[in-house]
Amino acid sequence: RKRLPPRVSVWYYWSMGITYTMFHGRVKVKSTAQQEEEKRKEREKKLKVFVSARDAVLKKRSAGENDEEALQLTQQLLSSNPDFATLWNYRREILMHLETLGEKEDVQKLFETELNFIEACLKVNHKSYGSWHHRTWVTARMPRPDWTRELSLCDRCLSLDERNFHCWDYRRMVVKASGVSVEQELQFTDRLIGSNFSNYSSWHYRSTLLPQLHPQSASDSAPNASSSPTASPQTYSHRVCEEQLLKEYELVHNAFFTDPNDQSSWFYYRWLLGRAEREEMISCVYVSREGETVAVAFSKPDHALSVGLMLVLDGQPLQVDWRSAHPRFRHSPVWLCDLPAGCISDINNEHSLTIHWTEKHTHRDCALYAGSVESWCRDTATDQELFRSELSVEKTSVLQAELQSCNQLLELEPQNKWCLLTIILLMRALDPLGHEKETLAHFQTLKEVDPMRSSYYSDLCSKFLIENTILKMEYAEVRVFSLSNKNLTTLCHLDQLLLVTHINLSSNQLVRLPPQFAMLRCLEVLEADDNAIENLEGMYNLPKLEEISLKNNHIFLNAFLEICKLSDLEVLASCPKLTRLDLRGNPVSEITDVQFQLPQLLPMVVSLSL
Repeated sequence: RKRLPPRVSVWYYWSMGITYTMFHGRVKVKSTAQQEEEKRKEREKKLKVFVSARDAVLKKRSAGENDEEALQLTQQLLSSNPDFATLWNYRREILMHLETLGEKEDVQKLFETELNFIEACLKVNHKSYGSWHHRTWVTARMPRPDWTRELSLCDRCLSLDERNFHCWDYRRMVVKASGVSVEQELQFTDRLIGSNFSNYSSWHYRSTLLPQLHPQSASDSAPNASSSPTASPQTYSHRVCEEQLLKEYELVHNAFFTDPNDQSSWFYYRWLLGRAEREEMISCVYVSREGETVAVAFSKPDHALSVGLMLVLDGQPLQVDWRSAHPRFRHSPVWLCDLPAGCISDINNEHSLTIHWTEKHTHRDCALYAGSVESWCRDTATDQELFRSELSVEKTSVLQAELQSCNQLLELEPQNKWCLLTIILLMRALDPLGHEKETLAHFQTLKEVDPMRSSYYSDLCSKFLIENTILKMEYAEVRVFSLSNKNLTTLCHLDQLLLVTHINLSSNQLVRLPPQFAMLRCLEVLEADDNAIENLEGMYNLPKLEEISLKNNHIFLNAFLEICKLSDLEVLASCPKLTRLDLRGNPVSEITDVQFQLPQLLPMVVSLSL
């Protein structure tokens, strides 16, 4: 056969991307197996050299040899693998030793050389933990660090990867050490966001700068605050003045109208619209003559034993033992204690009770009047504005304008999940009850356009429905909580139901009664028929519970073992007043001889339906 000339063959194979070698003018093409074998041998050769050098370095370190040779050896190894933390540690030991041997100028040159080396390592891996940490250490020890150079390095690294969090952390350190103004850094975020609206790190950095440069004034933050120990349920650190907020709204509008599907600007927008943090306070004190117990509710979960609670009854401090509502809780929004026997049992006597929270320098009073078997003093969810932002008239109008802007975008992008979710949050900030119907419709749309997060939207919708029902219950001044047939998938805010006596949760999609259910200290009747409840963990030590209806649930069906354990019902034995229990339509009713075993397990139940 006619053979191609050597030069033509070389060009041909080169153009096809095939590796070749020349033997006496002839092309010999290497097979894939040959190539892989050569690569393996090359890797083994490099590994052997690396391991030999590593062992030499570790041997020198063990011998305490902090010399120039060790510095060179570590440099060779780190140049190829900058993520070897032990070598960086050894290198710092060497530098600290050399630092003591030279003059100030020598030390300056030593560290400048080190910075050049670190920069070379960052070119190998710009997200190397060890390299960035070592650079921070070096600049902190340099006699005269060049912060302008360091800022320039950060700019270059962020231009390559705008989400390099190592570089962002280092930049914040450089900015703090060099005294760069907050205004300059805000302008820096302007440039990055202007070039790319999807720069999430820049949006986040901006959220830390704005409260420093444009803080919300005290008069704007709490216009209706009083000196009462129960007033001002919100704190306003990390908030931004309204004038700057308007400018930020305009900036973020440009971002999400440009690319409605990018999440970075939407997260920042959520932060701008976010409410202030609630102040830690005593939100409720409940006292019962019958059980001679006191329940204290806080605005946030806390540890009563560590924050320092003191109980004063009729002017006399009492030594009491505080416990959470459920043994599983170390931190809880509700804490309980038993009073000494007989101290409030006489219904003809009147008592005054004060709970002092020594850590927060606040207290809460409660009066138990003659003829009353129970008493409480509390802030309602409405008083605390618990489920909506605390807004002045001006801010309400601003949020109304923001809602209008989002609705305009929704007309253009009717299936944009970020826009739908933000509209829901704005509606809740403005008027949660007035916008309830629209909110539910938007949740249904969200589940359709974003089915992968359908469970999240169901849980969030359940949360909002519970909040609305609490508000309606308080407006009506009743102690009955009813949310049947609402497709609830989760329970929350149970600490707000401390005083509720009757709960109806029937015909929902609940799978459990969580441990927080034990905070319902006044509950007498629970209806939770037609759910998917599998266990009753939360039905622990409810002192007033008399009746439970759990028809057509999954108690107790173990989906893995496919067995029912009657012992799982033992938790109900901790409810001393429970007399009526309906478990019809549950797997537990299929246990052999259950009608004989259950009365032995729960002897106080006189009406049992299986």
